[in-house]
Amino acid sequence: SSVSTQSTGKAVKLMADPQFVRAWKGGIGAFKAGGNYAPTLKVQQVAASRGCQQVLWLYGDDLQMTEAGTMNFFVYWVNESGEKELITAPLDSGLILPGVTRQSVLDLTREWGEFKVTERMVTMPEFLRAIDDNRVIEVFGCGTACMIAPIDAMLFDDKDISIPTMTSGAVLSKRLFTSLSDIQVGKTEHPWSVSIYS
Repeated sequence: SSVSTQSTGKAVKLMADPQFVRAWKGGIGAFKAGGNYAPTLKVQQVAASRGCQQVLWLYGDDLQMTEAGTMNFFVYWVNESGEKELITAPLDSGLILPGVTRQSVLDLTREWGEFKVTERMVTMPEFLRAIDDNRVIEVFGCGTACMIAPIDAMLFDDKDISIPTMTSGAVLSKRLFTSLSDIQVGKTEHPWSVSIYS
């Protein structure tokens, strides 16, 4: 449920292994189809056996970070130009499911206007450089089932990578979860939701 991650305060650890691929160009990765989910169940078991809750799906020789399990994947960091930036993979590759929660996160953060919001691929080497440079602030997944799921670790190349999401307070993850929840239940007025009681 959307409450589980936030109410328990637990974050997710991802297994990132390029030998496993969820979607490819020319395939059906951008569509809600059984063929996108069934083949991932075995990989999910491999991730669990390695102490991870989900899989970070990598694509291509440059190891593009695409999705986390069945969630859209977001990185909130200070980019190489020194700007705070929220970044997620674009839809034009055909690899990414165009989730409603994904679009809601993009629209809401653009409404706030507090940091740069970008849709482009991030590669694993680029992400690891940012981790080494202490520029990563938070990482989270989003989707219909979980709404916002903080991510605080990855297993890549047999190495544990610590992500400071929870040590930094998961401020953006919590704010997004609260803002989206409040819009859903009508606590906050927003064009996305209309009260049927007025």
